[in-house]
Amino acid sequence: MPVLTSADGTRIAYECGGRGPALVLVDGALCHRSARPLAALLERDFTVYAYDRRGRGESGDTAPYAVDREIEDLRAVVTAAGGRAAVHGISSGAALVLRTAAAEPGITRISLYEPPFVGEAGRAAEAKEYSVRLQELLAAGRRGDAVALFMAHVGVPAQAVTGMRAQPHWSAFEAIAPTLAYDDAVLADGSVPRDPARRVGVPALVLAGGASPPELRQAARAAAEALPGAAYRTLAGQTHDVAAEALAPVLAEFFLG
Repeated sequence: MPVLTSADGTRIAYECGGRGPALVLVDGALCHRSARPLAALLERDFTVYAYDRRGRGESGDTAPYAVDREIEDLRAVVTAAGGRAAVHGISSGAALVLRTAAAEPGITRISLYEPPFVGEAGRAAEAKEYSVRLQELLAAGRRGDAVALFMAHVGVPAQAVTGMRAQPHWSAFEAIAPTLAYDDAVLADGSVPRDPARRVGVPALVLAGGASPPELRQAARAAAEALPGAAYRTLAGQTHDVAAEALAPVLAEFFLG
């Protein structure tokens, strides 16, 4: 598996496949290279790069964490892709793509699927409480509880979380639980990062699922409004766990346009 070295010396593992213009895929929380089904469909038209964000999968990690380091990681992947690439991100990965596109001239187009920003005062206070509690649990080494907290925060029912904790795959979540703090840092106070958004000078598409909770659709629309000239689109019947078959043709049309 190819490995690149980010600016601070961290080794970042990635996969590459397909043929055509470069397209980088960026995961959200508790994932690493989870977009393989999407990549397989997009490889018909693109050379697709999927990488493990730092602290996940086969990538390394270097303390202390800073959002700027993750921006450097994504910039390094764009460099590995030949210096020019379109970039797609989902959830917190979409927030990272937005921030990177404000700084990386090699990014040619971006698409964002449901960046989980918040706007209302009540939701902002909830986000702050979550951040504090997450840091407390991670500092105490309670990784399983940190994952459970995150899942409750994003709306997974308590009974479902209890069932998941009894499954073998839960240990994989615990292994990368510290990266939940990284995703939280990328989202900052949870509001749409309007200053970076104003500096994004490339075509942008923001997507939401038609069956997703209203707050996620509102967040996506707010992100689109903050990005100069961005388009907003809803995918009928889709949720935050968007189907690759529904997403791939929309991305192909946008990135090839």
